[in-house]
Amino acid sequence: AITIHNSAARDKVHDDLKKFVYDKNDGTASGAGEIGTLAHTRGMMISMLQVEAIRAAQEKFGKGKVMTPEQVKWGFENLDLTADKLKALGFGEIMRPVKTSCANHMGTDWARIVQWDGGKWNITSDWYQADKSLVDPLVKELAAKYATDKKITPRSCS
Repeated sequence: AITIHNSAARDKVHDDLKKFVYDKNDGTASGAGEIGTLAHTRGMMISMLQVEAIRAAQEKFGKGKVMTPEQVKWGFENLDLTADKLKALGFGEIMRPVKTSCANHMGTDWARIVQWDGGKWNITSDWYQADKSLVDPLVKELAAKYATDKKITPRSCS
């Protein structure tokens, strides 16, 4: 499998989740044993990215205010999760820094190969990054075809 995070790493977020949620019997997983599994960690990352997108939107549009979908979209398109920020959030060992924009919803595109050994996922590669000179033209071509087929007018990021 390909994973966008370091599935073998544990970080402060795992310890905090156990201490503040599962030790109080408030977790939604079957038990604290799921903390740190590939799928559980991916879910935590998705949740963190959602919270940070809302936080970015509130920094621009008003702290503490309810954000509109358009404002949250702006937040997702303006994430800037540096190594220091990820470390402060407890995700520094789990994922690499990411910076998004209107034109680049993925940000950096680092991934690793992991392999299931029958009991757990093991990292079997170093970090890889896609070759943008090969991938970007394909994305643009297929996105344009999709927009044409679905009669969608792509928005401009300029």
